[in-house]
Amino acid sequence: MRLPVYLYGHPVLRKVSTEVGPGYEGLSELIEKMYSTMYASEGVGLAAPQIGLNHRIVVIDADPVADTFPECAGRKLTLINPEVEILDGDPVTRGEGCLSLPGLSENVSRVEHIRLKWVDEEFCPHEEEITGFLARIVQHECDHLEGRLYIDHISMIRRQLIKSKLNAIISGRTRCDYPVKYAPKKK
Repeated sequence: MRLPVYLYGHPVLRKVSTEVGPGYEGLSELIEKMYSTMYASEGVGLAAPQIGLNHRIVVIDADPVADTFPECAGRKLTLINPEVEILDGDPVTRGEGCLSLPGLSENVSRVEHIRLKWVDEEFCPHEEEITGFLARIVQHECDHLEGRLYIDHISMIRRQLIKSKLNAIISGRTRCDYPVKYAPKKK
């Protein structure tokens, strides 16, 4: 079952998410719906705030970009309560897009060497060093859990230049090939 993706301007995307505990009812079903939504929307990652839930849950399947980024081959991750530690390296600038910002893509600088700690669906702990584009995907999705979007990493000048596109998303004038939830109308 596909869930609607919450679009830019919706307040849920700007809230810090809460940790998830072992007693989370319906967790397996939620994760299944998140993967289904991500695949139907042709994304490589989806964070719970993007479906209206401020819980620290992320799903990633980076395999579709493995032809360009070999480190992504076969990488499917369910991250619960992830923690990202930026490690060494110079920032790399690459284009990023987001299901919550349809039709937009901007160059974002990020360090592509991180340490990731998380628990899986069974609440077993994991820790791994991740590099390259996969590290970028993880950071992008984990930003959602902190109420941040990739456009928060671009210059104010760039944000000013895309303001009309952002306003089009907020006002519901942007159309998508997947179910969406627009920001509530201001009264």
